[in-house]
Amino acid sequence: VQLQASGGGSVQAGDSLRLSCAVSGRTFTTYAMGWFRQAPGKEREFVAAIGLSDGSTYYANSVKGRFTISKDNYKNTIYLQTNSLKLEDTAVYYCAAGPMISTMPKMYDYWGQGTQVTVSS
Repeated sequence: VQLQASGGGSVQAGDSLRLSCAVSGRTFTTYAMGWFRQAPGKEREFVAAIGLSDGSTYYANSVKGRFTISKDNYKNTIYLQTNSLKLEDTAVYYCAAGPMISTMPKMYDYWGQGTQVTVSS
């Protein structure tokens, strides 16, 4: 399974970005995908996850109401719509694929290369 994340950029606080993660390879073994982020000097943290079979979603409290995870099964792509961005959202955002929805990075088997999101005032 290969994951290719894109869509990051430099924006101002309050702006929006849509991150994409294109999935290729043997995806039939994965049924959950997640977004994580890692800021400099901090551990990788959970942002959102989605079940590919039923579309169930789960969010970190810090992004609930501002971020939306979605999927397009025909394009084998998941998205993370990020609205009302804050300075503290600045991080490298990673997409990941695994057998189940989890907030723990170790539960995901495959990772994309990351895309940088920088929010300035």
